[in-house]
Amino acid sequence: MTRYRRGFAISLVAALGAVLAVPAVIRAAATRSGVAPVAPAAAPRPVTLPFTGELTQGGWIRGTLPAGMRSLSLDGTPIKVAPDGGWFAAFDRDAGPQALLRTVLANGSIGEQRLAVSPRAWNIENVNIARSPGGPSEAFMALRRPELARINAARTLVTDAQGWRQRFVWPAKGRISGRFGSQRVYRGEPGAYHSGLDISSGTSGTPFVAPADGVVILAAEKPFTLEGNLLMLDHGMGLNSAFLHCSQILVKEGDHVKQGQVIARIGMTGRATGPHLHWSIKWNDARLDPLLFLGPMN
Repeated sequence: MTRYRRGFAISLVAALGAVLAVPAVIRAAATRSGVAPVAPAAAPRPVTLPFTGELTQGGWIRGTLPAGMRSLSLDGTPIKVAPDGGWFAAFDRDAGPQALLRTVLANGSIGEQRLAVSPRAWNIENVNIARSPGGPSEAFMALRRPELARINAARTLVTDAQGWRQRFVWPAKGRISGRFGSQRVYRGEPGAYHSGLDISSGTSGTPFVAPADGVVILAAEKPFTLEGNLLMLDHGMGLNSAFLHCSQILVKEGDHVKQGQVIARIGMTGRATGPHLHWSIKWNDARLDPLLFLGPMN
């Protein structure tokens, strides 16, 4: 058995008492100085927010923030809230199985709601050929960089568009020749997935319409290297549509367009093997499936 000297034991007890008394001393000093002690942060409490939509990869949700809640975020990304409390959020094609809605209440406390995001069975094609070696040439990138800069700048524009509130309509009718999310894997190496919905009309010149109200944020004056004649609409709240390969654009940047209004004609400009409309949708940086915004074509 280890023996301690009595004097040492008493000194140890006194030292421990002094350490334990430090918080009380700090609290007393804070009180004398008029500074209130900082209370520990309260743990977030569960909340249930009302919303509708498609709780899946490439999908979206839309709701109205109840009274008493002043801000909202999805996985740390702030969600814009309209003056009437309306909001919109969405899930990338590669979103994980869970997402977190977090709201700040009027009293400063935090509320959280965990969402289960269902996976999708994407059309994945495994091919027994090697992916093409090398990347784009410097000559190509010299043309491409200004185009990408213009596309990115367009997506940062904030407009008063209200199309995010609407049920979208088909911009054109025809054969679906390409689906969002489909992807080729070259001997185990994934290629880029298809970022939009392809609608084939069979001929160039077929008019197509705005699927929802929006503001024109980009209307190419000449074909881009890949997209050809590119038209982009902002639908508000970070939601926007891009229409590729147009044969003719019938609106100009800054125009407000209404759902169902003819805005351009289908073509095969840019990198396209035949006349079709490639329609892609993004919410902030998340790529979305246009089919999840639509009802039946007919």
